[in-house]
Amino acid sequence: MSDYLRINNGFLHDPANGVDGLVRDLFIADGKVVNALTDEQARAARTLDATGCVVMPGGVDIHCHIASSAANRARALRGEEHATHVHHADPARGLRSGSGNLTPSTFTTGQRYAALGYTTALEAAVSPSGARQTHLELSDTPNLDAGFLLLLGNHQHLIELLAAHNEAGAVAFASTLLRQTGALGMKIVNPGGVASWRSDASHSLITSLDDTVASTSVTPRKILCALATAAETLRLPHAPHIHCNRLGVPGNVAITLDTLRALQGRRAHLTHLQFHAYGSNDQGELVSGASELVQFINAQPMISADVGQVIFGQAFTLTADTPLEHALWKLTGKPTQPYFSIENELETGCGSMPITYSDKHATHSVQWAIGLELMLMASDPWRMLLSTDHPNGGSFLAYPRVIASLMSQSHRNEQLQKAHPAAKNRTSLASLTREFTLNEIAIVTRAGPARALGLTQKGHLGQGADADVTIYNRNLSDPQTMFESPRWVIKAGQIVVDDGQLRTSVRGQHFKAPITPHERGNHELRRWFDTSGSYSVKQFGLHEHELSALRNADPHVG
Repeated sequence: MSDYLRINNGFLHDPANGVDGLVRDLFIADGKVVNALTDEQARAARTLDATGCVVMPGGVDIHCHIASSAANRARALRGEEHATHVHHADPARGLRSGSGNLTPSTFTTGQRYAALGYTTALEAAVSPSGARQTHLELSDTPNLDAGFLLLLGNHQHLIELLAAHNEAGAVAFASTLLRQTGALGMKIVNPGGVASWRSDASHSLITSLDDTVASTSVTPRKILCALATAAETLRLPHAPHIHCNRLGVPGNVAITLDTLRALQGRRAHLTHLQFHAYGSNDQGELVSGASELVQFINAQPMISADVGQVIFGQAFTLTADTPLEHALWKLTGKPTQPYFSIENELETGCGSMPITYSDKHATHSVQWAIGLELMLMASDPWRMLLSTDHPNGGSFLAYPRVIASLMSQSHRNEQLQKAHPAAKNRTSLASLTREFTLNEIAIVTRAGPARALGLTQKGHLGQGADADVTIYNRNLSDPQTMFESPRWVIKAGQIVVDDGQLRTSVRGQHFKAPITPHERGNHELRRWFDTSGSYSVKQFGLHEHELSALRNADPHVG
């Protein structure tokens, strides 16, 4: 039985229900937000006096890498941080001290998110054969309701089906992979590029959406359109989650725009958009392409994005884009730099290595500025959402630092003065005067991600919502400190952070898409394993009883 709670006199920010800073009471019973408590519940309720405090839904991280075989390899490469006991709720402690917060253990990850006021997260890239590992890791990550995205854009059998013009078979195959792995949605990474790299390392660089993939007739355009159609046919709660071709390459904004045009009005979510928003000057240097890209997205209501904000300091690249990772490793000029690159069962790739972003480095400074440009230029905060692509752009623990830059022009100008002059000269950040309101922050960190993911019980505080609530001491003069240190955090009706202290941890739940069994897809899956698998199809994925046993609740989303 969850606590009965009465939260009194807080400034409520619940943009999904049109509430913008009104002083209201909030009631919680049995893990849900309710309009009122019964007399019996009211007598048993604990009251939190939120006078002068900001009350928001629990944070929702729409794109992170915290629970997968790739994340586990990164922990092994870097060394993971462990926390074995409840401690003071200071999630940014390690970030400030420079300790290993980029690859924390599963348990520590859940503690850190809770201490920051986040209660839901999406693991953004999981190979089909790695799904079991991800479910096990998420089950060991407390305080978070979570789901994951399945990597499909470079699966060898999907490409074979498309090469044979068997689009219906491709949809059925994708459907069966999603169902048997218990995924929330699909992830498309460098469509065709990883498959080309797998076939021939000299043929890995996709230059246009109409390049052919790995000696086939299939193109990135065909992969994108086929999977976007599959998402519509299957009525997935979340749009295809797309990591475009040519990530990080100066001038790549052109292929990003081509990707959006190729989708022809279908739903799509572009991830870590900052890394895909680059123009190029006459010297071939990276410059901002944010203005052109945002203008296009502003006019396309079916498109959402998260920014992948770069944070100055330590980061850790972790990607299924193996040709990109190899190129980045070569660019470091450090042959002894720790690095790994792995192929997964002809399904996808995986690469990782440490990186440090410096405010004295021209490219890093421009990247930092472009992320802020994207959010400040977007006309609809519901569709341009906050992420750091943890740990690629930096730690999720840096979200309060980014929020401060969005809310305060003087704060970001102070950072701009410290950055390399290229941040001023090659972007328009210095000219942007917009300052986000608290309600806009609630949108880009809570209501917007929940809506984009199709999580109808998350990101709001209306009747029947999951009782995930974060309460901050209101401090508009120092939003970074305010968002770093919640006073109370409530997860599923349980108080996990109480008066600034992380008191306990609770189990979360898995989200997965509602997929109907498909005999044609089952046939394609069996055929694929019979011809190409290194283990039996009977060992692939998880059965329904296994999924349900991993967590207390295991809801379908739809």
